[in-house]
Amino acid sequence: MAVTTDIVATYRGPAAVIRKLLGQGTREDRALIYVMAGCLIVFVAQLPRLSRVAHLTGQDFQMLMGGTLLAWVFIMPLVLYILAFLARMVGRLLGGQGTGYGARLALFWAVLASSPLILLHGLVAGFIGTGPALTSVGVIWLCAFGWFWIGGSLAQERAAA
Repeated sequence: MAVTTDIVATYRGPAAVIRKLLGQGTREDRALIYVMAGCLIVFVAQLPRLSRVAHLTGQDFQMLMGGTLLAWVFIMPLVLYILAFLARMVGRLLGGQGTGYGARLALFWAVLASSPLILLHGLVAGFIGTGPALTSVGVIWLCAFGWFWIGGSLAQERAAA
């Protein structure tokens, strides 16, 4: 099944998608692609906002873009690996039966699956700016990301026996 189809299915039920992905076997290359693609999409989503900031403040757009690229494409995947490790430790303390790969997959998939909302957030930030619309889209993204991550984490903690 295509990744886009899985992303749409995640909005209906993240646990089923994570179980399906886990059923395909342990594939660290797939997890790495998910986190890199998700972080790259988040970087692209920041470009309209950065363009607005550069225009309004007179800052150099290239510098803003370079810093955001460093943060999202090089540093954030490492942070997400650490966060997945911590989530797995919490799962283990709570008696979960999941794996480190499952914890990484749940988090990385949550980032990738929620990326359409991040793209919308970037567009709102770039074209409308700060205000209730941006806050609303941010809250919707945060809720969706949390639902995907928690639902996927619970599914992977229950999946292994």
